[in-house]
Amino acid sequence: MDLQNFATVVPIIIICYVVGLFFKNLKNFPDAMIPIVVSIVGGIIAVPGMYIIPEFPATDVITAIAVGVASGLTSVGVNQLYKQSQKEEL
Repeated sequence: MDLQNFATVVPIIIICYVVGLFFKNLKNFPDAMIPIVVSIVGGIIAVPGMYIIPEFPATDVITAIAVGVASGLTSVGVNQLYKQSQKEEL
């Protein structure tokens, strides 16, 4: 996947990020489960995305699910990057 195709999965990353924020705000939902939830959501969203998004980096369902799972986990990484950058250095 080159940088041109990376832009096609950004909507999946954004949707997964918002889903992660939603689950983070639930009081009784464990934080350790958020990466699992967003990876599942990413995998589910990627299948129709393969048919809707032009230049999607997958041509079959299994690869689309893998791209979606990776995009969901990327949203967790983006969140952690933001959180860690906000921490005060010791």
